[in-house]
Amino acid sequence: MKNIVKVCGLAALLLVVGACSTSTPPKPANANSTAAATPAANTASTPASTTAAQDFTLVNETGVEIDKVFISPHDKNDWEEDILGQDTLPTGQKVDIKFHRAEKAPVWDLRIEDSKGNGIEWENLNLLEIAKVTLYYKDGKGTAKVE
Repeated sequence: MKNIVKVCGLAALLLVVGACSTSTPPKPANANSTAAATPAANTASTPASTTAAQDFTLVNETGVEIDKVFISPHDKNDWEEDILGQDTLPTGQKVDIKFHRAEKAPVWDLRIEDSKGNGIEWENLNLLEIAKVTLYYKDGKGTAKVE
């Protein structure tokens, strides 16, 4: 099950001269994102009973170090906080995104930003059907391959 998810309605520019502000733009308020990023190397011993159906692996193949990752239920209006925290996600690396087991939302939106605040967004990711999201950036466009 491989799909290509394209950037929806955004003129996304990652690492383009003239970065916008570094603040996170509001999402169409009140998202209760319960996702957390866990380094992939530390997740092998996670018991299956603590795994939420929406957990997935995020792979950075953009050619740019990702400074921030925001995930929010599609029907919420706020990106909440950066789930990478103090960490970054270098190109060629991956991170496991873990959700609280009680989380029910199936469809999520994803936003990534570089250190200058340039961002790309993907919408309507059904995380009940996706185990891995690989992000790409080429010729001024962000794309994602989902498995």
